[in-house]
Amino acid sequence: MKVTTPAVGGICQSKQGRDKGRYYLIVGTEPGGLIAVTDGNFKKLATPKKKNLKHLYLLPDKAETIALKLIEGKQVFDTEIYSALKNYNFPKPDETAGEENIKA
Repeated sequence: MKVTTPAVGGICQSKQGRDKGRYYLIVGTEPGGLIAVTDGNFKKLATPKKKNLKHLYLLPDKAETIALKLIEGKQVFDTEIYSALKNYNFPKPDETAGEENIKA
């Protein structure tokens, strides 16, 4: 399922730039096709990164609880965003791959 419209709380991946391959959370949209994104680590919520929509790959996944907080205007912490994106940006290595490397 391909997502074409950015939504607050949606998860996206950078296709262009020095941050290529990095996952972000969409925190807002700006005029001119710019999307405000943050990862809770390098780009904090206080100063979100502005990326062109054509430089982002939108995923069908969404951080529902964070999206609800952002829409309602409640406080969201960078640690919440970082935790939501942790499995995307830092995937766990396969457990089976480790067993193959340890051969006696």
